Amino acid sequence: METQQHLETSHNSKLDSAEIANLWTSYMNDTMATCVIQYFLQHVEDTEIKALLEYALHLSKQHIQTISQIFTDENIAIPYGFNEADVNLKAPRLYSDSFYLAYLVNMAKFGSNTYTVALANAARSDIRRFYTECGESSAELFNKSASVSISKGLFVRAPFIPAQQQAQYIQKQSFLSGWFGRRPLTAIEIMDLFFNKQRNEIGVALLIGFSQVATSQKVRDYMVRGKEIAGKHVEIFGSILSECDLPSPSSSDLMVMESTESPFSDKLMMFHTTALIAAGIGYYGASLGTSPRHDLSVHYTRLIGEIGIFADDGAKLMIQNGWLEQPPTAPDRSAIVKGTKS
Repeated sequence: METQQHLETSHNSKLDSAEIANLWTSYMNDTMATCVIQYFLQHVEDTEIKALLEYALHLSKQHIQTISQIFTDENIAIPYGFNEADVNLKAPRLYSDSFYLAYLVNMAKFGSNTYTVALANAARSDIRRFYTECGESSAELFNKSASVSISKGLFVRAPFIPAQQQAQYIQKQSFLSGWFGRRPLTAIEIMDLFFNKQRNEIGVALLIGFSQVATSQKVRDYMVRGKEIAGKHVEIFGSILSECDLPSPSSSDLMVMESTESPFSDKLMMFHTTALIAAGIGYYGASLGTSPRHDLSVHYTRLIGEIGIFADDGAKLMIQNGWLEQPPTAPDRSAIVKGTKS
């Protein structure tokens, strides 16, 4: 009991590796988001969407301030992250207002997931309190963004299925089969397929814009490759839903303008893209674990491998350009013993 009380009341206990990992990641994501949203605010026309962007920017700035103070108090180096050098607020409009709204909805979903994990992995009371507040504000951002999206007729809902009249147990192992005599998709499988498709549609629009404005030809080529991969995944998930006669409407209003002047540094766009890949691998992994049909398992396994290779190539490109910031690491004991630690 005394130990539990000590954990609850002692602010002076050191941050553990999980807490450092989540705070470092949050700082990187929020400094990136601050740059992106500040640029969006230069061109947004819809007053409701503008208010949502301003709220999201306020949250990110709050997070940056809190994490910076925690790291300073703990004598931990504050990451470089992203700053005004990574955004050109004078660049012409690259995305439509409807894209801004879809981006916010997706960002709020992602934040809710990551903050829940960060909270569950934290021991110190101040860190738990911080991530509790982050989760609550992320949920508020989602609710506000979803309401605006619904009111404008832009919120794309998952397919509807008839109400099940009787609960039942699975009787045959053919329920797992996915190649011959395929059973209908479960509601869980439909949900995963639909939202994986939707996230990739937003990714396609984002990467089209990035491919137009990137300064480096290698970065442009990487963005085009990412757009093609995301587009292929959209087709795969949509075709599986169609095979079960389930509609899979697209977010058709995610317009990308014709500007070729970059609002963001190549470093920021590469980080943003690789962060989306990492999130995608996580979502696919969760879908893999909840999709009993064998053909779906094969799809998710193959697609995870494909975007894993894409992510590795992105990391190599970032390292070549000195853009990949190293997270806090454990001590290199071997180097210390050999006296070669830099």
